[in-house]
Amino acid sequence: MTPIEAIMRTSPVIPVIVIDDVRDAVPMAQALVAGGLRVLEVTLRTPAGLEAIRLMKDVPGAIVGAGTVLNTRDLDAALEAGSEFIVTPGLTPSLGKEAVASGVPFLPGTANAGDIMLGLDLGLAHFKFFPAATSGGIPALKALAGPFGGIKFCPTGGITLDNAPDWLALEPVLCVGGSWLVPKGPLDPAAIEAAASAASGLAGVPAQ
Repeated sequence: MTPIEAIMRTSPVIPVIVIDDVRDAVPMAQALVAGGLRVLEVTLRTPAGLEAIRLMKDVPGAIVGAGTVLNTRDLDAALEAGSEFIVTPGLTPSLGKEAVASGVPFLPGTANAGDIMLGLDLGLAHFKFFPAATSGGIPALKALAGPFGGIKFCPTGGITLDNAPDWLALEPVLCVGGSWLVPKGPLDPAAIEAAASAASGLAGVPAQ
């Protein structure tokens, strides 16, 4: 099992975190881990992202990576901050080559067959399917998975607690990414832990 697959199999849901106040980083990570979600994707969408990664990675049990990595500069900054894995919304040859060369567990975003073929050329076999809901949803992922045996996915974008089991029931899906675990507004660790607990117990429900 590759390092990225081991991370993807750690829990059924990877929280996708947009953090505005770095003071929320540690209690947020503690609440998610306490709820059973150890793999945390901290997006670089805000100035607090890199410092949040530095702080969260010291929370016992947490596996912290960087999301919304857009280019090689972001990649270098994320690695310097201690990111244990890298997630991107798409895949370019330059970013892909540098990520692979770094040796970091890497989950690039894909939305079509061309993206997947580019990843395969780089030696990759694990992908984020993004944006999942607006890229054709479950029928699109089923169709994409057909020609690419052995490829595994983490659908992200439009995933909710209610529809996550439908995605997790798909054979190529190892986990899903979700932003519902940490809603906008004042930090509520108890609510986050409860949401994480519900998510950590999810399993795929085969369609009838």
